[in-house]
Amino acid sequence: MEDTRISKRRAHLVRQIAALPVRRSADGELLVLLVTSRETRRWIIPKGWPWDDRDDHLAAGEEAWEEAGVRGTLGRKSLGSFRYDKRRRDGVTPIIVSVYLLDVADVADTWPESHQRERAWFSVGDAAALIEEPELRDIILSLKDDQPGT
Repeated sequence: MEDTRISKRRAHLVRQIAALPVRRSADGELLVLLVTSRETRRWIIPKGWPWDDRDDHLAAGEEAWEEAGVRGTLGRKSLGSFRYDKRRRDGVTPIIVSVYLLDVADVADTWPESHQRERAWFSVGDAAALIEEPELRDIILSLKDDQPGT
């Protein structure tokens, strides 16, 4: 039987969506794009709140544009999800984030949040090592060589 505290915590999770941008290097290696968070400057993937007027995978693509300046082909099915605690002035909110693969085709020089964030391409292993959330790290490490990516 599940611990009641865990059940209550799951019942109160707030939902977000995220894009996991990938592409191929010139030598064929799969690369992952990470961005820095605005406040703590730690490496994350582009994420945000679901949009009322868009499917989740499309909203994740818009977050990738706003936060990282990339566009491409989005997977319609989530690769998985991860949990994290969002710190706010009024306390901590538990969040569950659905992750959608984004095969990057275009990278802009400037984008809506370019003055607030850094972005960088990493190998799958290096990207996973920079991520704090264990479930997101596992999603990144699960990327296979046959995944999309130019």
